[in-house]
Amino acid sequence: MIKIRRALFSVSDKSGLIDFARFLAGKGVELISTGGTAKAMALAGLKVKEVADVTGFPEMLDGRVKTLHPKVHGGLLGIRGNAEHEGAMAAHGIEPIDLLVVNLYPFEQTIAAKADFDTCIENIDIGGPAMIRAAAKNHAGVAVVVDAVDYAVVMEDMEKNGGGVTEDTAKRLAARAYARTAAYDAAISTWFAGELGETFPRWLSFGGKLKQTLRYGENPHQTAALYVTGDDRVGVASAIQVQGKELSYNNINDTDAAYELVAEFAGPACAIIKHANPCGVALGTDCLDAYTKALVCDPVSAFGGIIALNRPIDGRTAAKITELFTEVVIAPGADDEAKAIFAKKKNLRLLITNGLPDPRSGGRTVRNVAGGYLVQGRDDGHIADSDLKVVTTKQPTAQQRADMLFAFTVCKHVKSNAIVYVKNGATVGIGAGQMSRVDSARIAHIKAKEAAAAAGLSEALTVGSVVASDAFFPFPDGLLATAEAGAVAVIQPGGSIKDEDVIKAADGAGLAMALTGMRHFRH
Repeated sequence: MIKIRRALFSVSDKSGLIDFARFLAGKGVELISTGGTAKAMALAGLKVKEVADVTGFPEMLDGRVKTLHPKVHGGLLGIRGNAEHEGAMAAHGIEPIDLLVVNLYPFEQTIAAKADFDTCIENIDIGGPAMIRAAAKNHAGVAVVVDAVDYAVVMEDMEKNGGGVTEDTAKRLAARAYARTAAYDAAISTWFAGELGETFPRWLSFGGKLKQTLRYGENPHQTAALYVTGDDRVGVASAIQVQGKELSYNNINDTDAAYELVAEFAGPACAIIKHANPCGVALGTDCLDAYTKALVCDPVSAFGGIIALNRPIDGRTAAKITELFTEVVIAPGADDEAKAIFAKKKNLRLLITNGLPDPRSGGRTVRNVAGGYLVQGRDDGHIADSDLKVVTTKQPTAQQRADMLFAFTVCKHVKSNAIVYVKNGATVGIGAGQMSRVDSARIAHIKAKEAAAAAGLSEALTVGSVVASDAFFPFPDGLLATAEAGAVAVIQPGGSIKDEDVIKAADGAGLAMALTGMRHFRH
């Protein structure tokens, strides 16, 4: 048991500070604090001693030096019950500090606000992490709190234990303290590497804060949680959940895929996602038009899917969406009428983001492998009309060129091998994740025939479409499979040693074909 007699405070976030300090004072705890925190306590009528009065040195160098002193660190690091330590402390007038309460300079918030370099540097805390690490190392004698959420933990412990904190609580607080400084240092090192243009620095750290413990992972026997990194990328991790059941691991993964896809487009767009693959994507004159067109592509797979829109949702769109069972709807906003309509579907999760992720902002993606991580730059590649290299005798029309660009963008978000058929700004067939590109082409065609039958049409939706492939056709067979599905124009990266054979096959089938020179594998 750690009896709390003397507490040192130094906090930038003063949430809950006064209530906690008042509780400690009521238990007879001596309060010590750095300048700004001490002033806040004094204004609240609390008796508090400034650190400068303890150390005998004023805060100096614009506050850079205030707690880096033996009377602070000795009070935190001295081992209780160790005769040598206690003798040294007594000889130098060092009194034990039993509780350290520190939250760090707001570095993460500063870089998120795009502050200039010098401002970011000034918001790197030095004394705070040093004290936190010292107290956490000596957790057998010192309790350390780095998050206002844990004030209640300490108060509850002290109430139960006559003003003391248990060894178990102190260990848990110490673990959280080290995790906090690790995440803080990760944020600093990542930012600094970025400032220096180091894409892959020698040492790479990741940090995040727990936002939500999930019921389970991809399957019920797996554990899972959502952590937020504090960067400025808008999306599912930063969204506000307006209503609905708790998000699952699969919900979050699929919703992220959907929202990253619709963010690619300037005009109103909708993406319907199932198992991280789109089953319908469309542009429209408004949200309702885009959703209606997207649904046509594969209405069967859309059941129980994720719907993402890149415009605020109105009542008409919400009413249409609720005609079909949907797990999650995510959008930049929703008006009151839309929210009221969604509220009738209590299990439907509605997420509002107040923005869209920038599809060309760069960043990185991370994946675990045995013994390490695979790290790569985000696929922010973009093809413009001027990048298209038409290699066939037949030239694509203006509408076909527009559909080519749309199809190739969607293809970027489909698991490889990916084939995407598009007509008039809407997907009409999607083949995803097959070991053979030919199989992807044929599966998409089969789905297009089924969707046509559901809509009362006599021929597959792919007839007269443009088709995109995420990578080159290694042989003509894949290309010819798209022609059999009714495609009239093709967009693909090119680069195969069989390109000439594929081009001849396209000419022979009367197809227009453009090469991009850019591949979009997604594994």
